[in-house]
Amino acid sequence: MATLQRAGTWEISESEDENTGQKTLQSSRTGNVWTGGEEETERTAPAPPDTGDPPWKESPKRRKRRNKEETEAKARLKREAREKQRTGRAREKEEKRREQQKRREEAERLRSLRPESCLRLLSLCVDPAVLQHEGSDLLLDTLAASQWRFLIQSQVVPHSVSWTRDLPQPTEDGRSVVEEDQLVLVLDLADFIDVVICVKRMLRTDGDGGGAPLLTVLLDVLNRQAHKAVTLLVISAQMHPRSEVWRRQSLQDQMGMHSLDIEEVMVYLQLRSISVSFLEDWQDVTDHLCAVTKALSKRPYNRLLTERAGLPFCVDGSWASGARVERDGSGLGQVWKLQVQQLNRVSAPMASAVTAAFPSPQLLLQAYRSTGSEEERRRLLADLSVKGAEGKERRVGPDVSCRIYRSLTAHNPQLVLD
Repeated sequence: MATLQRAGTWEISESEDENTGQKTLQSSRTGNVWTGGEEETERTAPAPPDTGDPPWKESPKRRKRRNKEETEAKARLKREAREKQRTGRAREKEEKRREQQKRREEAERLRSLRPESCLRLLSLCVDPAVLQHEGSDLLLDTLAASQWRFLIQSQVVPHSVSWTRDLPQPTEDGRSVVEEDQLVLVLDLADFIDVVICVKRMLRTDGDGGGAPLLTVLLDVLNRQAHKAVTLLVISAQMHPRSEVWRRQSLQDQMGMHSLDIEEVMVYLQLRSISVSFLEDWQDVTDHLCAVTKALSKRPYNRLLTERAGLPFCVDGSWASGARVERDGSGLGQVWKLQVQQLNRVSAPMASAVTAAFPSPQLLLQAYRSTGSEEERRRLLADLSVKGAEGKERRVGPDVSCRIYRSLTAHNPQLVLD
């Protein structure tokens, strides 16, 4: 039976050079030896080159190439990290710039809504017929002294004064000027009598009778613009504006009408958003127009305040929203604790001590009813122990106990607890 053997031995021999006579050592490695029965074959494997280094050690070229690749990879990672950091800083800077721009625009919008800013955007449009009245120069002098903008131009309704507002930014439909809903008509007593006679005629004929041109135009404007609020300023030195009896008597004398008829005309005008004011002179007319102008200047700011959901005097905080009470009643204990803590000079540990002894107001009221005298009720909570922040214990005290008792049992809403 043949057997296979592998030999890997080294043979060292000594030889002498014929020319130099020096001896050298020679090594040879015996290769694989095949043995099979009577026949034996020997193979000699070539010896590996002697480099002086272990066979597992890398060559310098390969190590240098790997070190170069690792260095380039690290540099690439550093560049990517720096680029990512630079991009993040640029993004944060852009967001900060946008936030600042947004705050500036909001502040500018709020400044534009202030009354003093809105007053500069208002313009009074005065019909030339208004200036035909004696004493109308007082109105123009007052407007010029106040440095308010006003225009003298023909209006749709004669004898009228209207207001327009310049918008800081054009609307979606391209409008940059809007007309206010206030319309004031300045009439003398003769013009107002024509209006009254026209209204009476319309009431008798169910609106089919012809009316005065002024009232006809006014009603037509109200039909097209239902949001308009019209005020008739009637100037008459003969009718004192603060004397209702004198006003009715004067109208009855000049128009031959009864008091009931005059009231009927007033109701008819009021149902159509037309109010009537009787004034003595142009000083009263000027004061009225100035008051309307100032009120219109405050309207955008007042509208902004009413549109705010929160209250401006409530600061943000964890206590601002109070305690949440669920459907199962959880949270009522926290509400009771906050209610006790609202009293003056009652700290959170003191309120916790009171609510721990009496978990609900009803239990405390029951304890008050079961106590005999008034003095005992006032001192019911005085001996409760309160743990401070440093672990020291103290009592609630008679003062706090008396105030809690008053707050739960007093029937006078004006009672001072302290």
